Amino acid sequence: MTKLLEEMDYLSLGKRVRLHRLMYEHGPGNGHMMLLPIDQGMEHGPVDFFPNPPSANPEFQFNLAKEVNFSGIALHLGLAEKYASKYAGSVPIVLKINGKTRIPSDSHALSPMTASVEDAVRIGADAVGYTLYVGSPSQVTDFTQFRKVKADADRYGMPVIIWAYPRGEAIEKQGGRNSLYAVDYAARVAAELGADVVKLNVPKVDPKKTSQQRPPYDKLDLNYEDSVRKVVESAGKTLVLFSGGSKISDDDLISRAKTCIDVGANGLIFGRNLWQREWDDAVKISKRLRELLQKS
Repeated sequence: MTKLLEEMDYLSLGKRVRLHRLMYEHGPGNGHMMLLPIDQGMEHGPVDFFPNPPSANPEFQFNLAKEVNFSGIALHLGLAEKYASKYAGSVPIVLKINGKTRIPSDSHALSPMTASVEDAVRIGADAVGYTLYVGSPSQVTDFTQFRKVKADADRYGMPVIIWAYPRGEAIEKQGGRNSLYAVDYAARVAAELGADVVKLNVPKVDPKKTSQQRPPYDKLDLNYEDSVRKVVESAGKTLVLFSGGSKISDDDLISRAKTCIDVGANGLIFGRNLWQREWDDAVKISKRLRELLQKS
């Protein structure tokens, strides 16, 4: 069952107002969120724009978000300051306030601060996004950094979306970053640290690798749908958004989205699967996703 904003009575007024805009005033309009991320330019590099060169210009994603009426667009401060003004009021912003490149090894992954909650307030954002690397040896710095973010967000009434990404050598030795063990743990950590919303990758169900996961996950016999449901349950009262990840077929994309919503997720945050396409195709698949969310 999808978690409802009305049931989140622990939220401050400011957070409720901003989440209401993302969940009911934009996007599908029925409590589900549909976010379009464009933070990949920093996180992955310009290579992500090669499949559709026009997408390197953030105007492509802003126009797509406006055309299809996404709940919002997630991006870093520099792009928000340079491109968002003409879309003010029509395309809500989720400001990513930390980030890194993919050039160094992920063995000690940590995303340094690139902006602040005050920046988010200044540009009129409706939420901030923070990348947390669950399992990284740098977790002391990561947790401490997030504690300050949460304190600022609580003071300003700004919702916090944690990008909860399992990373580090220990994670890779216990089933990998997309294993049920890793994703399930990431969901719980985000909830315990105080995320209002958590962004997660869909756990991969691979019978050949189940035995590599940490006990008792190595003995679980869960199908794809039950695995996704378990992750949603581990997030508790925290709203859950699932990522689209790297580009997959249209049928797989719609099937993944439907499963996520059917088991109780609050929405989707799909990027490359949408804007690594020519304009007409990007609009078409985005509208299919929006219609799916509206019917759920």
